[in-house]
Amino acid sequence: MTSVAELMENDGMLCPQCGRSHHGDLGKCLISEGAAGELPELLGEYMAEHPYVIFDEGTEEAAGDYVLGILDGAGITYSRHTVRRKHPAPDELMVGEVFMRCPPDSDCIIAVGSGVLNDTGKILASQKHIPQVTVATAPSMDGFASASSAMDIGGLKVSLDTKCPDAVIGDTAILKNSPVHMIRSGIGDMLAKYVSLAEWKISHIINGEYYCPRVADLVAESLRRCVDSSEKAVEKDPRALSDLMGGLVLSGLTMNYAGMSRPASGGEHYISHIIDMRHLEFGTPWDLHGIQCGISTLKVIRAYEKLRTYRPDPVHAEKAAASFDYGTWSLKLRSFLGRSADVLIENEKKERKYDPDSRRKRTSRIVAEWDRILKVIDELPASDDLEGFMKKIGHPTEFSEIGISREEEDTAFLMTKDIRDKYVLSTLLWDLGIIDEFV
Repeated sequence: MTSVAELMENDGMLCPQCGRSHHGDLGKCLISEGAAGELPELLGEYMAEHPYVIFDEGTEEAAGDYVLGILDGAGITYSRHTVRRKHPAPDELMVGEVFMRCPPDSDCIIAVGSGVLNDTGKILASQKHIPQVTVATAPSMDGFASASSAMDIGGLKVSLDTKCPDAVIGDTAILKNSPVHMIRSGIGDMLAKYVSLAEWKISHIINGEYYCPRVADLVAESLRRCVDSSEKAVEKDPRALSDLMGGLVLSGLTMNYAGMSRPASGGEHYISHIIDMRHLEFGTPWDLHGIQCGISTLKVIRAYEKLRTYRPDPVHAEKAAASFDYGTWSLKLRSFLGRSADVLIENEKKERKYDPDSRRKRTSRIVAEWDRILKVIDELPASDDLEGFMKKIGHPTEFSEIGISREEEDTAFLMTKDIRDKYVLSTLLWDLGIIDEFV
């Protein structure tokens, strides 16, 4: 398997398969037992003399004494802040709190945590133009090395361009204390790559979207290794946790390589985003991002299996599109998502996914390339096998297990085509005029 270290050694080299230069932008990645002990040396490399260390209550309990003990032992003067919120969320309030508590002379951000703290730290470091180090407390998501931050703004899940961390530390002495639910979340986020890679290739076929086989192969290779070690990862085996952490970091690097999120996220991520948006607006049930993505992956693969038996019918697609009324649909968006629907509706004015001429061009391409599309679908794992694997590691396989009804699940799937201008399964089904048959 290609390691993160190998990728970083070859960073910026011209790709022979797509002709682009791939830049990961990650300075260092240290994954081993005791890796956090490298913090003083890293700070020396950055000429940082007064780091600002941020925690939330959970990450402070998990790694606070360990990390601060390393800094104290090296005689490093630091400032620190712990976010005292029951459920810290990556939103304006969180960013504002850590920004206002950051001393003016801080010259490096050390974010001790995973998703929320990592994203918050990247925003803060980007705004202050200083280095950032993430000390992971759980292998729970794939955004460690990405150059963006997933944030909740005005009830909408958005991805903000920020910066890639200068270093990511995965110390198995910390990771082995992760709640098993968070480890399963990381596995779920990796399982999502089955769908993201397929949809990236399908969009390349239909829309001519940029696609790099080398980047896709890197993700697929990492996914295989993570799946192979998942049973041991949930048992908190250090080697398996290292494999999982390495796969999650590599996933973020490939997003940087591609200059977009395609290698790591597709329609399955958008189902999770819809669930998050609804939770933000109405307080409805939700779970960790990776858990939602894992369940969504299984659901989307089942839908692709059903699509495998279909033959495109342009006449039916035209009739279905003619009966579609966006005004009625926008009312449903507002009813289900509340205020955040306004952003989706505004985006459609620019993206024009529902434009009749654009749909006809896509449908024509789908018909012409149907056999190629089927070959991509055939590369997906069988849903029964995937379900069996997920159950074996204790990962939920139904949304009802996390408090989400079948009606909410179906509606979330329908709305994935409205999140962003990314071609996913729901867009393909809408183009074919058969989306209602799949929910």
